[in-house]
Amino acid sequence: MDIFENHNNLSSDYPEQITLPTVLVMGGSGVIGTAICSRFAEANWLVGVHYNQHQPYDQEACSHLHQRQKNQAFFQADVRDPIQVKHMVDQFMNQWEKLDVLIWAVGQTSNDVTRRLTTGQWDNIIQTNLTGLFYCLQALSPIFQNQKTGSVLIVSSLASTQGTIGQTAYAASKAGVLGLMRSVAQEWGAYNIRVNAVFPGWHQSPLSGNALPDPNCCPDHLLGRTPNLKATANIIFHLATAQDISGQIFNLDSRIW
Repeated sequence: MDIFENHNNLSSDYPEQITLPTVLVMGGSGVIGTAICSRFAEANWLVGVHYNQHQPYDQEACSHLHQRQKNQAFFQADVRDPIQVKHMVDQFMNQWEKLDVLIWAVGQTSNDVTRRLTTGQWDNIIQTNLTGLFYCLQALSPIFQNQKTGSVLIVSSLASTQGTIGQTAYAASKAGVLGLMRSVAQEWGAYNIRVNAVFPGWHQSPLSGNALPDPNCCPDHLLGRTPNLKATANIIFHLATAQDISGQIFNLDSRIW
């Protein structure tokens, strides 16, 4: 059986679940997303794992999550499609009735310098990294504002402030994410909704590919090393659940920006 089938309507079997806090991790089948899902599951949260296509790390997401299967569910959506995003959010709410935290850990990139970047590559990266986030926030806006509580934690990148050779579209999309984050944080503050962003640092993944710096040679890192993935997920968990922080950006490695 496909690991992503038959994960709906679990709350009807476990009505006590609605008292537990809930989190939807967009990009939850990726490397950083998997670590974040695991951290929330360890804290006995109801964890919604978003995925788009069946990538290798989907299997890892399943194996690393807390063993209480009733506390997990998988939700498919192409974030470039607002209809799919809205349907995914509706499915999540139908299952667990509330959303306490949204984690955005979706990311697409390319490795072409600007003059070689195709319009298709540009459109895909901007649509995925920036417009997809907009679709999610727009779909969640009435839910959070009706609840008068909630938290959004966006996994961004230091490339948004510094730029990176061969990462024009990626850096531009992540810079746009920060502007979106700050604006939404101001709009939603009156409803007791916190919106923050983090730069998670370098982690080995399909997204980082060969660009990952040598762990033993990181001259731009004051501590001479890239951050630990589990520690990064732990910080993200605490920032997402912090009650009095909003509109802020946190760098989670030792690079100065």
